[in-house]
Amino acid sequence: MIVIMQPQDRHIIFMGTPGFAVESLKRLVQKGYIIDAVVTAPDKPSGRGLEMHHSPVKQFALEQGLMLLQPERMKDPLFLDQLAAIGTSLQVVVAFRMLPREVWSMSALGTINLHASLLPQYRGAAPINWALINGETVTGVTTFFIEESMDTGNIILQREVAIEPGDNAGLLHDRLMKTGAELVIESVESIFSGTVKTIRQNELAGAEQLLKNAPKLTKELCRINWNDQPVVIYNHIRGLSPYPAAWTMLDNGYETPITFKIFSAMPVAGQHQFVPGTIITEGRRRMLVAAANGFVELLEIQQAGKKRISASDFLNGFTFNAVARFV
Repeated sequence: MIVIMQPQDRHIIFMGTPGFAVESLKRLVQKGYIIDAVVTAPDKPSGRGLEMHHSPVKQFALEQGLMLLQPERMKDPLFLDQLAAIGTSLQVVVAFRMLPREVWSMSALGTINLHASLLPQYRGAAPINWALINGETVTGVTTFFIEESMDTGNIILQREVAIEPGDNAGLLHDRLMKTGAELVIESVESIFSGTVKTIRQNELAGAEQLLKNAPKLTKELCRINWNDQPVVIYNHIRGLSPYPAAWTMLDNGYETPITFKIFSAMPVAGQHQFVPGTIITEGRRRMLVAAANGFVELLEIQQAGKKRISASDFLNGFTFNAVARFV
């Protein structure tokens, strides 16, 4: 039986932490939904002074005077008692940790999640990054009801978003954040009105469709392999820019290689016989790096301990040894 909630019953607990989640919470507040509580990550020390900082979601919640919960453990009995005491109608999750059954099964109408991909593709922690790294031209956002396994629940709504040739992870993040917030509102409205319809993910995943995952990004996964094709390296760099950033090591003939982050680059066609990673500066005008069957021109870089600058500015103040190359 479909239960149609009355306006006074449209209560929500919102769970999220980073800036990506703030847009959805903001839209829910603007639409007049009653936010019984906001659950976000505990404060953590950051910066050189290791000062305690609020998450973006906490900052917004404080500005709006919303009740805050910051459990260290999602199965903490005190936290579970707090949720039970609130007894909200619906839980909305955006960019938060994986929830145990004790939490996601607690609300009367279930718990929904916003995921930054077209599920079942790119399940996992870093869907925006991996879509770019893999050279996709289309991605999107999905709302679904949370179940036991990660990102596998029944889908409520999906919306495609085009990936532009010049997109990096930051630009795509911002577009998906706004589109995702719209989808959250549509999904919540359909749930409270009793018109929600869902589809199982295995009905969208064809029998022969290869599912791509989006695992958490490790430091080693972010390292550039100069033996790859230029377009592969380009997608790797933009898929990790501005955060956590692709990186490489410069062997400049010294004992200790220098770490560099690469934020912006472009593939350049051209046959050559250079060893991959060889640096060609063309009289300090450009910074080309040899790759398989072509080059990658570096545009924005950051030497360890230095500021992020253009490659041309870097060349004006740095001298490469004859044996220098990226490894």
